Amino acid sequence: MSMLDKTAPNAQPFFLGTFASNCSGGMTVTKVPERWVSSWDNNLRLAHLLDEAGIDFMLPIARWIGYGGETNFHGNVLETITWAAGLLALTRNITVFATTHTAANHPVVVAKQLATIDQISRGRIGLNIVAGWNKPEYEALGLTLPDDHATRYGYAQEWFDIVRALWSRTEAFDWNGTHFKLKNVLGDPRPSSPLPILNAAGSEEGRKFAVRNADFLFTPAIDLARSRDEIAALKEQAVAAGSSVDVLTFAHVVCRPSEKEAKDYLEHFGRTNADWAAVDNLVRLQFAHAQSFPHDLLALIRDRMAAGHGGFPLTGTPEQVADGITELHEAGFRGSTLSFVDYAEEFPYFRDTVLPILEQRGIRIAPAAMQSVA
Repeated sequence: MSMLDKTAPNAQPFFLGTFASNCSGGMTVTKVPERWVSSWDNNLRLAHLLDEAGIDFMLPIARWIGYGGETNFHGNVLETITWAAGLLALTRNITVFATTHTAANHPVVVAKQLATIDQISRGRIGLNIVAGWNKPEYEALGLTLPDDHATRYGYAQEWFDIVRALWSRTEAFDWNGTHFKLKNVLGDPRPSSPLPILNAAGSEEGRKFAVRNADFLFTPAIDLARSRDEIAALKEQAVAAGSSVDVLTFAHVVCRPSEKEAKDYLEHFGRTNADWAAVDNLVRLQFAHAQSFPHDLLALIRDRMAAGHGGFPLTGTPEQVADGITELHEAGFRGSTLSFVDYAEEFPYFRDTVLPILEQRGIRIAPAAMQSVA
């Protein structure tokens, strides 16, 4: 069963996961030698640490070419469906998402892949749907990126409608849609329970798609006052559509015993040794093709793109990091991913110092208490 079941009696008040550990550099566009190496061994080590600590999920980025610069940020990437299957076979509780580009993956194939992983994991696989935005990746795959979001999300809607049909219908069917013509298809096996569905969206079309289809909309937390209003509006929109969507965000952690140590290290890896050429490529592509970040704020957060891919900064002592997570919770976010310069080396300190504070505040439930409720 997925730890992201929002209706479960023992659901966490605030979900925590990791983001992009399948990608070289993770979420940190830096040249420091200790930057994250996205090898299988490192990912498995991290997954075991997270699983034992009661962290809820791991979320990957599906990437096909890097961002250049000295490090070719995200140039080395583990494919997300096979990555998820391997991690889920070797863990016990954590949910792992597969991130899937609708344009690059046939819905009948994906439906079968995830139904298979559902059996491997006993219900712990999730699906992160990407309608597409990165034009150079489309070109690398021999595809054409539609200029308008309406076309991208129209394709994604039909794609996901087919996946849902394969997961729910018990008899073979034909499909005569705008983008797909299918004959005599049947989803067997089907997932044992509904998968948690995630979608990152900033455009109006994207958010409508998320409200209709997703359990969680994934969006940056740049200005928390602005986020609070956006979350309230999204929830109203979901109610009007007869659905329920919660909002997740992403954050980057630099946690040290003193605030000075944390800030000095942030300056070291996120400014002095940032891979600014890769950062600028990333910002340029976001401006040109995506609306995941509000464009009126994107130019203001170039340094955040280096330090944590634009994620909410959690920098300081354990108490200060816990305060930042508390602020996200109070703004209405249902959870957040976490990233580190070196996930596996830095997470244990977060586990030992920050998680107990969150448990004391009622924002997290300790794993032992979770098991007693289950």
